[in-house]
Amino acid sequence: MAETTNLMTIGEFSSLTRLSVRMLRHYDAHGVLVPVHVDPWTGYRRYAPHQLRDAADIRNLRDVGFGVSAISALLVARGTQTWSAALELQRQTVLEETRAAQARLALINHLIEGEISMDITIERRTIDAMTIVALRGVIPTYSDEHLLWERMMPELDRQGIKAGAPCGVIEHDREYTERDVDQEIFVPVALGTQVATPLMIHELPARDCLVARLVGPYEGITQAYNLLAERIAEDGLVPMGGGSLEARNFSFYLTTPDEVPADQLVTEVCIPLA
Repeated sequence: MAETTNLMTIGEFSSLTRLSVRMLRHYDAHGVLVPVHVDPWTGYRRYAPHQLRDAADIRNLRDVGFGVSAISALLVARGTQTWSAALELQRQTVLEETRAAQARLALINHLIEGEISMDITIERRTIDAMTIVALRGVIPTYSDEHLLWERMMPELDRQGIKAGAPCGVIEHDREYTERDVDQEIFVPVALGTQVATPLMIHELPARDCLVARLVGPYEGITQAYNLLAERIAEDGLVPMGGGSLEARNFSFYLTTPDEVPADQLVTEVCIPLA
């Protein structure tokens, strides 16, 4: 029989590890943290002191958002690149969740204080022809557009491309979508600029557009679209539509979050007209 004199009961082990008895049984059932001894008659579980380290890592991995199957794999990978890479990926996930939570808190504060601080004006005008360097990708949600910019900006530097202003984004989805958003971010450049993948060059013609100029946080973009839709209906306008790039809705960022506070952001939402 295995030596059991220095083993701990499940209650004692739970008290030291701050893992509930219920969770210890759960981890045992899934092979994540198996007691070193189980009494064949009573079923009582006993844990060894060396398992305290495993329990601490399990608790920490659980608390940062890993599920049971991931925890099991990561315990085996401790001290390897796989462990570090998984933690870095989870760190990025938590940062994205934090940014989303901060945006929701800001919106709640605006709602508590009253109407969101923003100003929207609508006008019809011609958007000049332009040459743009673009990067297209599918992102989890609209609020994850920063993931594309984090890829594009170092690539512009690497290729020695001088970007103009204002930057912006083209919406490729033909409808509003909750997940897997097809977006293409862009910066204006001089005619004749050459690029290498993953960047692309587009020559966009002058277009007749209905433009909503929004001063305030990006949460106001939905309201900007509402006002654009009302004006289109009132004036009997027809969006360009179709599958061409120049027909897509797009936005200009005249100021960005690294330049001004959220209530001073200036965004122009543009709908090309037929």
